[in-house]
Order: sequence, then structure tokens, then C-alpha cells
Amino acid sequence: MYPLLFRHVLSRLDPEFAHHAAMAVIRVLGVPPFSWVTRAIAAPGTSQRVRALGLTFPSPFGVAAGFDKNAVGVRGLDALGFGHIEVGTITAIPQDGNPRPRLFRLVPDRAVINRMGFNNRGADAAARRLQRLRRRAPRAVIGVNIGKSRVVEVDDAVADYVASASRLAPLADYLAINVSSPNTPGLRGLQAVETLAPLLRAVKDAAGATPLLVKIAPDLSDDEITAIARLAVAEGLDGIIAHNTTISRDGLRTDAAVVEAAGAGGLSGAPLKARSLEVLAVVRAAVPEDFCVIAVGGVETPQDVQERLDAGATLVQGYTAFLYRGPLWARQINRGLRGR
Repeated sequence: MYPLLFRHVLSRLDPEFAHHAAMAVIRVLGVPPFSWVTRAIAAPGTSQRVRALGLTFPSPFGVAAGFDKNAVGVRGLDALGFGHIEVGTITAIPQDGNPRPRLFRLVPDRAVINRMGFNNRGADAAARRLQRLRRRAPRAVIGVNIGKSRVVEVDDAVADYVASASRLAPLADYLAINVSSPNTPGLRGLQAVETLAPLLRAVKDAAGATPLLVKIAPDLSDDEITAIARLAVAEGLDGIIAHNTTISRDGLRTDAAVVEAAGAGGLSGAPLKARSLEVLAVVRAAVPEDFCVIAVGGVETPQDVQERLDAGATLVQGYTAFLYRGPLWARQINRGLRGR
């Protein structure tokens, strides 16, 4: 049913408009009595629970940052069967992001190019929504992904991240530092070990007891990934999210003119599968066995999730395949994992 809807209706809509329309439906699904029905259909089985970061995750499969930038769809996404929801990326200062259009489908590749640019309503607004969520049941596992405000110079990034962490860490189940989006000028430069170390140290102090992870880019060399992984361990972080979108356009099946017309931005979806597994292997080899590694990139089927778990991922996240699989995607993953 959903493939027909996507092919004949949704794929003809502007991608960003379609996303906002889908989010409106997801928000409704998070409100009783709709949430009762949704949860009955999609909730993962008790055998799928995972202990990580001092938390119990209902399922190893969660939704990656970028889908719910402002923490408005958490209850609906939880009801749809995701084991955790990572909201954001959230910045200390509200911002509109990059000019539209900024989201593009590559349907033959089951992929997306985005240059959203951390569009969000800011840390204070997100904190107010998270406070309301924490007063309600059932309680979803919520990660909060924070990034640099665009108006803040890279040299002042540490204070900007600390401001977000101080405001949001007390309301988050875990906090993720995003230094790997390709859509904020200068941001990826913060992944250099000499600049990353003081940032991690300062945000860890601000986060207090809240588990802290760092999200890296797939375009780093394996040696750079190893260095960051070892740094994260040395600085006392709780995990690594591997990985963000890529600036590469290699191996795409979509017509080259369509790809060129989409322009700059991060590529996500099925084409990242091979690199995702490579990055996971590099990170896993560089960190202790009990260090949390969240695998992201090219995840669509239960087999994809299981492959990453078998390769050493603690948890797995997805986003892009939601566009192509529809609202019961998490249910499909959870049922497939249960069968395996």
C-alpha cells in the first residue's frame, strides 16, 4: 500500500513539504487514543530490549537526528516502535537554516541529499518541549543532538556547545555532539583532534551525569576515525555515533544531471551501506568492548540492522528509509529482528 502511495503521490510532492505533512500525522499518532492503537501494532517485543548508556532501550533500532529537529514528534515516533528518538540537531540560537529548496530525493538510489543547515527553534524552545515530555507517560528514550549555531564563529564554538549542553543535558537520556554535518561552514574542521579535545572536555563538564557521545563523518580517513575514537575514550565519553551524511557522490544510479542539480549537501540512504560497515569496524576496533557504538547509514531492512549488530554496534539508527518504507518501518525492523 505505502509503495503505491509513495510512487503516485508522495514522490510528486516537494520533499520538505512531504516531511512536514508526515510529521503532522506522526504527532497525531502520539496522542491517545491513536497512540494506544499504534503502540499495539508497532511496539517491539520484550526480548529486543538492550542495555546501553545506563538505560534500557525497548529495541536496538532508533530514529537518527534530523528527522525530528524540534522534539515535536517524539511520542508518535515512540508509538511507531522506535527504540529511541534522537532529536535535533539543536543549536543554542534559533536559526532558519539554509535557503530552500534544500532537500532532494534520489529515488533510484533510495537516497536523499540535504543541506538543511540545522534549522531549528533553539535550545530554550527544545528544553520547554522536553520538560513537557518528561511529565508524560509512556516515557520514550530521548537523545539530544547539539550543533554549532551558524552565527557563532568556529573559534567561539566551545562556548556555544556548552550553552546548549547546559540547557539540554538535564532533560536528555543522552547527549550527542554533532561536529560532522557538511551543511554548516567550518563545522567539520572541529573533528581535528587538536580542536575536538577541548570541545569534548568542556561539553562533558557541562553535561554532568548525562551520557555523552560524539557523531563523526564518514568522509574521514580510517586513521582519523581511529584517532577520534581513541580520543573519545580518553576523554571519558560514553560512545560514538558512526556516522553522519557524506559529501561523496560515488556510485550513484540517479542521472548525473539530477544529482548535479541538487547541488551541495549531505548524502544519506542506501549508498552509504558499505562505508557505514567500514566505519563501524574501524571504530569498534579502537574502543573497548563495553563502549557504546551507534551505527547509522544505509540501514533499511532487518538484515541491515542485524548486520551492524553482528559487526559490533550497540544500537542502530535510521532515517532516510523512513521516506521509502513508510510509517510502519520500525515495526518491520522489529518484527524482522524478532524472527531472527
